[in-house]
Amino acid sequence: EEGLDVRFWGVRGSLPSPGQETAMVGGNTACVEVCGGGSRVILDAGSGIRALGDSLMAKGEGEDLTILLSHVHWDHVMGLPFFAPLYAGKTPITIAAGPLGLPVESALERQMSPPLFPVSYDAVRSRVKTVDLAADAHFRVGALTITMLPLIHPDPVIAYRIAFGSSSVVYATDTEHLEGQLDERLLRFARGADILIYDAQYTPEEYRGEVGPSRKGWGHSTFLAGAELARAANIKTLALFHHDPRRTDAEVAAIVQRCREHFPSTVAARENLSLRVE
Repeated sequence: EEGLDVRFWGVRGSLPSPGQETAMVGGNTACVEVCGGGSRVILDAGSGIRALGDSLMAKGEGEDLTILLSHVHWDHVMGLPFFAPLYAGKTPITIAAGPLGLPVESALERQMSPPLFPVSYDAVRSRVKTVDLAADAHFRVGALTITMLPLIHPDPVIAYRIAFGSSSVVYATDTEHLEGQLDERLLRFARGADILIYDAQYTPEEYRGEVGPSRKGWGHSTFLAGAELARAANIKTLALFHHDPRRTDAEVAAIVQRCREHFPSTVAARENLSLRVE
């Protein structure tokens, strides 16, 4: 079939936030699965990737996997050592990222090294194929076409556009909007996408410092910036993502309602939510 399936396994930013007040949206950090044409890519390896790995193993689909990292801040890679397919089977798992300031393999080695983690990277090295990508790389993962774009963030971050046939999804997390203007590069990159998964960690009031400290320069955006971008880029569905760890389910719902005043086709990314692009 010509279409894409998107499933969210982790939607929080900064750190996991389990609890009764976050149970509906979910408390795991960034991990999104995108499938189309019999191919699959996994976007980021936050704590949500653990449940994805368990699901893949249960279905016998824990082979021939590709993980694309937006960057290697802790909340986006912390689940990787707990990803069950990493320890089973013989087919290498490809882990790729754009420029990080160090090789992908070095970042993984640092994460899985004593005394920070009891299993060293050497234990899984034979199962991992790392790929260092150019910031503007264009490549294929099976039937899926992938393009990349650097984003605005204190450390290097990459947005991904995944396309299959006429369907496309843009994953743009950990990006800081330009207050009062659109990021023209991201606008061109996202134009016409069916789904835009966008960093909406802060409200406009939080970003400006009207509620708590100013978040300017912290590398994150607002739902309002996402709505403006989605409208200008002719996006079909805006999925608000990278929710602040302190944000309750009720507060996320309130943000969605505010966002729909500017862009009606808005949803909150939440764990186990699946979106289908025909």
